[in-house]
Amino acid sequence: MSSGKTAPSRTAEARLLTRVLDEAYGSGAWHGPDLKAALGDVAPEVAFWRPSPERHNLAEVAFHHTFCARSVRGQLSGTTPEPFVLEGQDWFALPGPERLAWPQIHAAVEEEQTKLAALVAELAAGRTLSRLSEAERFNLVLGITCHAVYHAGQIQLLKRLHGA
Repeated sequence: MSSGKTAPSRTAEARLLTRVLDEAYGSGAWHGPDLKAALGDVAPEVAFWRPSPERHNLAEVAFHHTFCARSVRGQLSGTTPEPFVLEGQDWFALPGPERLAWPQIHAAVEEEQTKLAALVAELAAGRTLSRLSEAERFNLVLGITCHAVYHAGQIQLLKRLHGA
């Protein structure tokens, strides 16, 4: 006997997951600047400025999110992503542009978000398969979205503290 409920279509899942990702890094969010907008007007001197010696700078926050988005992409696809831009895990010390210049960091964020969005669209449309359930995929996408929004807020605060 049917419960009268039907599973959401692949198209509906694709729209939902794409919308969730866009809320964090895309065409803008109702709640304020998404991560893409927060990073859009950052000058190199602001990117590497620290509010105090033991705090992360904006470049480190952005690069940390990039690493996490890459990790989510790997979990969604069930594969090991290509090597990361820098060797290491999660948080990277970026005291200045000597290790990695701000345009490279900004480009890495954009590239990883683009790859993640493309994978999510492929999964939702059924063109790529995942060993994860629909609920697990949704949880990962929602999680990386919340992560991006959280760090967008941090970046906005760092810009304000710097006076940018």
